[in-house]
Amino acid sequence: MTKDKLFLLKPDFMDGTEGPFYCPESAPIEGLLSYYPKLREELEVSYLDFPRPRQAISAEIGAENQGMPVLVLKTGGNLPEGVLAGEALGKKFISGDKEICRYLSEVYGIGRAHP
Repeated sequence: MTKDKLFLLKPDFMDGTEGPFYCPESAPIEGLLSYYPKLREELEVSYLDFPRPRQAISAEIGAENQGMPVLVLKTGGNLPEGVLAGEALGKKFISGDKEICRYLSEVYGIGRAHP
């Protein structure tokens, strides 16, 4: 794998008969992608439907790690100090908007969140 893979929920999803909804953790990352369009070229970004199973994520990091947003690190990718990551099926991954944004700032040289 040559690029980090970012998985986000599609907007306006339904949860059973309720909705439409947007993912409150995917939205800030979408905003960051808007601020820094170069990230879309440097990452592999996929938008998935809400219902599980989410095969694209399961294939990468296992069925137990289907939560989104999630960033699966490219092969040989370095994890910056202090960024929390999990590991499954031999791959490292980062969950949650804040950790993903921290990673993107550190690795891709974009601005950091103001404290």
